[in-house]
This record gives sequence, C-alpha cells and structure tokens, in this order.
Amino acid sequence: MKSSTSGLCLLLPLLLASCGAAAPEGTGEESNMTSEDHPGAAPYEQELRARLAEALSAKGEGYEPRTHHFTDDGTPRYTNRLILEDSPYLLQHAHNPVDWYPWGPEAFERAKAEGKPIFLSIGYSTCHWCHVMERESFEDLRVARLMNQYFVCIKIDRERRPDIDELYMTAVQMLTGRGGWPMSSFLTPAGEPFFGGTYFPPQNFSVLLQRVNDAWTTQRDELLNHASQIAASVRDATAARGKAEEVGKEAAREAVKQIVGRHDKQLGGFGGAPKFPHEPELLLLLAHSLRRGDAEAQAAAVHSLDAMARGGIYDQVGGGFHRYSVDDRWLVPHFEKMLYNQAHLTRAYLAAYRLTGDQLTARVARQTLDYFLREMTAPGGGFYSATDADSSGVEGEFFVWTPEELREVLGAEDAALAIDLWGVTAGGNFEGKNILHLAQPLDAFAKGRNMPLDDLLERVDRMRDMLWRVREVREHPLRDDKIVTAWNGMMITAFAEGADVLGDDRYLQAAIKAAEFLWAKNRGEGSAELWRIHLDGSSSIPALQEDYAYLAEACLTLHDVDGDARWLKRAEQLAGMMLEKFWDEADGGFYMTGAGADPHLIARPKSPNDGATPSGNSVAVRALAMLAARTGEETWAARANATLRAFAKNIERYPAGYAYMLMGAEELLRSGSGPRQYAAGGTVKAMARLTPDGDALDLDLELAIRDGWHVNAHQPLQDNLIPTVLSVDSNRGAWKLAGVRYPEAERVRLSFQDEPLAVYQGTVRLTGRLRVDGDSKPSVAPLRLKVQACDDRVCLRPEEIVLEVPAAPAF
Repeated sequence: MKSSTSGLCLLLPLLLASCGAAAPEGTGEESNMTSEDHPGAAPYEQELRARLAEALSAKGEGYEPRTHHFTDDGTPRYTNRLILEDSPYLLQHAHNPVDWYPWGPEAFERAKAEGKPIFLSIGYSTCHWCHVMERESFEDLRVARLMNQYFVCIKIDRERRPDIDELYMTAVQMLTGRGGWPMSSFLTPAGEPFFGGTYFPPQNFSVLLQRVNDAWTTQRDELLNHASQIAASVRDATAARGKAEEVGKEAAREAVKQIVGRHDKQLGGFGGAPKFPHEPELLLLLAHSLRRGDAEAQAAAVHSLDAMARGGIYDQVGGGFHRYSVDDRWLVPHFEKMLYNQAHLTRAYLAAYRLTGDQLTARVARQTLDYFLREMTAPGGGFYSATDADSSGVEGEFFVWTPEELREVLGAEDAALAIDLWGVTAGGNFEGKNILHLAQPLDAFAKGRNMPLDDLLERVDRMRDMLWRVREVREHPLRDDKIVTAWNGMMITAFAEGADVLGDDRYLQAAIKAAEFLWAKNRGEGSAELWRIHLDGSSSIPALQEDYAYLAEACLTLHDVDGDARWLKRAEQLAGMMLEKFWDEADGGFYMTGAGADPHLIARPKSPNDGATPSGNSVAVRALAMLAARTGEETWAARANATLRAFAKNIERYPAGYAYMLMGAEELLRSGSGPRQYAAGGTVKAMARLTPDGDALDLDLELAIRDGWHVNAHQPLQDNLIPTVLSVDSNRGAWKLAGVRYPEAERVRLSFQDEPLAVYQGTVRLTGRLRVDGDSKPSVAPLRLKVQACDDRVCLRPEEIVLEVPAAPAF
C-alpha cells in the first residue's frame, strides 16, 4: 500500500507541514546505544527483562532474530514485549528498537497514566509494505526514539484480531478515503482515533511524529473532541443499523446486475487496477447462473476466471493464486499467497467447471488444491495461513525466470516451447525477469501448433514439475504457519467441494483431517467454544463470530459430501454457540466479538458487507439456511431471516456488497441449490447425476430417506396420497425427460392406517433419460421432484424441490 499522506494533509492544519516536509537533520542510525535499552524509552524493570530473556532463550538455536541491530556477541540488541506473543507478525517486530506493546491493558494503562497518545500499527506477516515500513522506520534508531519518547506504541496482527482492524480501518477510510496495510493510526489513551493513514516514507513519518506530538501538547482538547466524533462515526458505520424489513426477492438479481455492470469485458474481472479477484461476487454470479440460467452472469464469471488463470496472478509453476494484480491485465501480482484466496477461488473454479464442463477450468482447481496439500498443510492436518511476497529481501524473486534459466532447466526443445507458451522475453516483464503467464489459452496454443491438447498438457505438466523442483532450491518466501479457525473452515469447504465435484478422495480426506484437527485443538475441552489461532502446539485468542460461522459451514459441506451425521451435529453445536455469544437481541445480526470480550474496543462491530472474504454475517446466513434445510428446525431459518432483515436497508442501498449473504438468502428461500437437495426438513436427501449415452444423458437420482421415515411411492395404493413424481422444468431449456423408472414400492402397515401403504424407504434410485430438442446444449438440467414424507405418526406437507443438475460436464 502506497503512502496516504496526501489525503491526510487535508485533515488537520497543524499537521500540514509533515506532508512532504524535510526530515530533521541526522535521521538515521545512531551508535553507542546502551545495550537492551530502547532509545527514548524508560529502561525495563528487572522482572520484565528476565521474562524477555527467558522467552528469547526458549526460541532455541535455530531462531533468527529479524533485525539488523546486534551486539558484539551476535545477540539482538533490542528485545521488546512482542517476544512474548505467539503471532508470527508480532514476532517479526520483537527486536525493533521500538518499545512495542501488544494490544492489551498494559499499554492502555500506561498511556492513561502518562497522558500519552497511542501509535497503533496494524499489519500481517506476509504484507510487503509492512516489511518496507519496518525496514525504513521501525528499525531506524532516530525514528524509534521519537516513537518511544512521544507515544505508547502498539502493534497488532490483523489476522488474529480482525475486529480491531475493522474499527481502525473504518476510521482511516473516513479520514483519507482509502485504506490498506500497514495501517498507521494515532489514538487517544482511550483508544479513539484522531489521525491515521497507511504506509509513510521514513522522512515524512519522522516529521509527522513530531507534529502529532506538538498537536497533542498544544491542542489536546481539540484532538480529543475530534477523536470523539470520529469514534462515534465508526460506531455508527460498523454497527450497520437500519430498520428491520424484508429483503426483496429481486435483491440477488439486482446485485448480479451491478456486478455484471462492472465487468471488464476485455480483460476480465471487475474494475480497474489494482485488480482483486472479488471472490464473493464471482460465487454469486455462478450460483445465480446455476439457479436462474443467467447466461450473462455466467459469461462474466467464466471470462474473469479464465483471464486470472492465464495471468501472472496465477502461479503457473506451483499452482495457487497471488492476492491481487497491480495492473489491469492480471500480469504483475502482489506476490503474497493467502489461504482465503485459494479457498474461495477454488470454489469458484469448481462451480464454473460444473456449469461449463471445461477441463482446463477443473485443472486450475486441482492445481490449487494440490498446491495447498503439498506446501500449506500442517502435519496434523490444519492449513497454514499465507506466504510472503518477498524472498531474499526482494519482492517476487522466488517466482520469476529468465530465458537462460528456462534453457538450463528444461533443455533447448522444451525451453523453446516454454518461452513461447509463457511469454518469456530477454527484457522480461518484471524488473528484468519474467512472470510466467499464458499469452493465450492452452487449447488455442495447442491448436495454433497443430498439437493435440492432451499432448501439450502432458509436456506442460512435465515442464512445471522440473521448474518447481529447481524453484524449491531457491530461498522461499516466509510462510505464516498459524492455523486460523475461520480460514481453515474456508479451506475445508473448498477441499470437500473439490472431492465432490472432481471425485478425488484425497481432497475429502484432507478436509476431514483438518476438521478433526480443529475440533481437537481449537475447541475448549467439553464444549463448542472455539479458539481462533493455533501455532507451535498451542491455541490462543477467543474465537470471533466468523470462526464459528465458517467452521459450521465447513461441517455442513462435509455432511453433504460424506453423509456422516457427526458433521451435522457439530454444525448445530457451533451455530448454537454462535447465537449465544454474538447475536444482537435488540437489532438482529451478529457482532464480530462476544459481549465484554475486550473492554478497550471503541465499538462492537458487525460489519456485514463482504470484502476480500464473505463477512461473518454473510456466512452465518448461509450456514443457518443450510442447517434449516437439513434439520427442519425453524429456529435456524428464523435467525437467518432475522439477520437478513437487520441489514435489509444496507442491502437495498448496495446489494453487490452483500453477494455471499444473498447467496445464503437464495438457499434459504429454496432450501439450497445444485444437484443435491434436501426435502421434508432433511428427512429426504436427493442427489442427481448425469452420464452421457449417445445423444442423450442417463439420469440417476438417489433418494436417501432417514430411518423411520418414508415417502409415498409413485403409484400409491390410496387415491388421497401424494405420489412421488420426477419431472423436468420445461421453462429452462428444451429438455425432455423420458423413460422414468421408479423403484419397486414396499408395502407397509403403519399405526395411523389400517390399509397397507406403498412407500419408498431407505435408499432408492429413480432413473431416466434426458434429451435436448435441437442443437443447443444447456449447461443445467432443472429437475422437479415432488415428495411427501411421513413417519409412523405424522405426514409432512407435500413438497416440490428443484435440482439444478450440471449437464455440461456430461455432454
């Protein structure tokens, strides 16, 4: 994130001179500092010194302090309180000459006791510009002296505490019109922000620190009043309050219209540079296309996914996606790789494959999942968080190539193919080297060379493997090994869906292993209360609402795929705990944090709109909708509806910002979507599959009926009973269903009926043949299944469900 000082200059006249002003003379290194004492800070008490020394010693011989300040014996000159933390990001700053505090009562008490403002720095371990500001400012002794002398300095890992990040990011965006990381904020001792920005160059930052101190000294009352106003605005913005009302039935369609309206028809994606994937929006477009047959939505999503898969944002050698592209062509990425991008983009590529049957789309999903299995999976089964953009101190160095390197690794013949395929030039496309990218789609490249596509793919896979093995010898970017419950929930869902769509049991086993890991390690003993973080064998940080929501969604996806009842039970436990800890009884919706969890927060945010990931409220709506369909419990549906009503005004203003929530709303309305559906409160599970047979598609529809329940046969023995009927929705394409064969009925006698009944019980199959009139090949076959479920005491109301069965993969 580049400097935001230009926006800040508009805020406080007193700080105007800091923007673009010259740094004071002598900025830079000082020598002969007293060992272990941080410049400008009071010496640490002996008890604290001992704790820090013990923590440093416990790191072991392999520990590499991240600093360039060392004593003559090679030990780090400075060690601050961050050495006591279990965050990779905070530990990166444990040896800065800055007297850093973690967020907590000690820092706030000192600020209040000394009447000092707080400098709050928020970032994450794989953030490139965070590293730049660390090197330029936080490692600079004169800058550190100013920070320590005038401020109480707090460092936060945004991935551990996204609730804090949400509050102060909202403030920075209000003040400057933009945001990003590192986030730099100045707060009152009560935690209310009065000034902020993102990355600051070291000279400007030095002057800014002095100007803020001058303002605090001479105009404190004005700053306190200003901070109070900003805090009030933050509270209003993050509460997302509005009059509860129904979400309009056309809200999802309106969101799709807005998203498609921003589609870059030439280069794919939405908006201009820097270009982010916008995964929640992609998922809504694909779900809407599956449910409504919206060709325009499908085209926008598929075009964007194809463009990303060909670009440098996609790791053409190792698989997986970088976080975003700095240009509008998807060529030059910001090279960090985040778990959440892999999870949601994998789901998008899987959904696109189901709609299109395109094997190259499925290939991207496989390569991304395989990358995560190979490089980002802990031995115990959890998934790591991210990898850095930098290696050897250079951004992107790990990922780029020269023509000479390709020739050395691949040999002349394969190198010539690789250079042509991946657009490699002598001058390069990134600081003299090459980010590999596909200048044209693989199938078009094969056609242009008169090569069978399968032959090209075989050669590409061989070349990728050879390059990967050589690349493994290079210095790797830093990997953040913390295991975040919410993020692992995202990845479990992706792996489970991958197993379901691609038929690869490895992915299901990875999902199960990770889910069991979280249940064992990140859950309080004997309860469903969760921890958010697991690192180095221990778990910490009470879980936030999104942790419960994402893990519940993951458990429900596992239940769908493997049918194990334990996942449904766990999802119910998690949803119950989520409601108990985070539900807003007054206005509806979920808070990010539990009541009283942190007395230093200036607000208790909800923040329901989607960002780089679906919001916790959005995922909660979908998880509760899924639970309602699978259990028949009205409580879950009622809370999902109440959440939607709580944010209805926000959704009405900008529905595209609530893409994933609207996906959940559609599932709530229709008890799900896709080829797997539930009826009769989860007592009937229907799963449809299509396989090609000449000019037709063979249909296999499995009904799994819960023990103790039955559905009426296709030909009931009594005229007043509702038969089971399978048909095709003639309003969606020119489909014709013929030759439907129903299973043989069982004859049973039940307590409420003297006469025998013809029923289906257990697992039964219906088969048939689907044809399309004409030459068209619709991507989805919409089937209608009408059933009435009964047990020995009661019959439920008749129900018709629609199964949207992807047909393109079968053509």
